[in-house]
This record gives sequence, C-alpha cells and structure tokens, in this order.
Amino acid sequence: MPEEIEVPTEHLHETMEEKAHEGGFNMQVALSSALIAVLAAICALYAGAFANEAMLTQLKSSDQWSFYQAKSIKSSVLGSKIDLLKSFKHAIDPQDRAKAQSYKKDMEDIKAKAEDLANESGSLLAKHELLAKGVTLFQVAIALSAIAVLTKRRFLWVMGLVLSCGGTIFLVLGLR
Repeated sequence: MPEEIEVPTEHLHETMEEKAHEGGFNMQVALSSALIAVLAAICALYAGAFANEAMLTQLKSSDQWSFYQAKSIKSSVLGSKIDLLKSFKHAIDPQDRAKAQSYKKDMEDIKAKAEDLANESGSLLAKHELLAKGVTLFQVAIALSAIAVLTKRRFLWVMGLVLSCGGTIFLVLGLR
C-alpha cells in the first residue's frame, strides 16, 4: 500500500508570497494557489485515511480466510473420521455428525464475511486512488501557478485553475 501522500509545495508558496506583495495578477495567483493548497491538503488527508482503512480491512479479510481454512481442516479431519467409521461399519457418534454440519455452516458464514471485507477493502482502495489523482492535479496546478507568477504568463495560471477543477472533481468522487 502506498504511504501517506505529502504535498511538497512549501518553496512554491514562499516564492508566491514574495511576488504577492507586488499586487494585481500576483495577488490573484497567490490567493487561488492558497485555496488550491488547502484542497490538496484535504485530498491528501483523506487519501491517506482511505489507504490505511483499506489495508486494515484487507487484514481483517485475510484473518477470516485463515479462520475459514482452520475450519476446513477441522471439517476434513472429522469427515475422514466419519468415512473410516462407515467403511468399518462402526456406529457414528451423532455429535460428530452435528459437528460436521456446524463446521459447514460456520465455513459458509466465514467465507461470506471474508468476501465482504475484501470487497470493502477494494472500495476503500478505489477511493484512495481517486483522491491520490486529485492530489496530483492540485500539485501540478500549484506548480503551474508558481511558474505563471515567475514568467508573468496568465495562460499558465488558467491552466492551473483548470487542473485544480479536475482535482476538485476527484476529491468529490473520492468522498462519495
């Protein structure tokens, strides 16, 4: 699983703060970049949380599959015992029959729970991936805004705003 996503944009913020004191275009870029940075931080926070939750849920699913295997082994051993007793025409203990049925029922329940947890983990991981894409778009938007300030090109700032709209879409989709 990926580690928590960081937004390495501090040096860009410092440069934009310096340029923002010049006012006008630089101030607009600085304010929009600050807002984009907030959205990037929120997106990164949720992406990390969903990644962690997906990992924990997958571990729970794995635990259930281990439990399922243990029940399966017990069921197989008991089934072999019953088969041997039948082949030697010995009486089979009713408790053994009941226990064999109980193991089968337990295995069905455990399997269903393990599959549910695996599906939940997949869903959480999908949310993480959407949010990670959002963080990437926000980071590129901030970088484009910084370049726009340095080169005095409004076009780059507009491109950054467009990318931040894409990041916002990923943020909303990831939180649904």
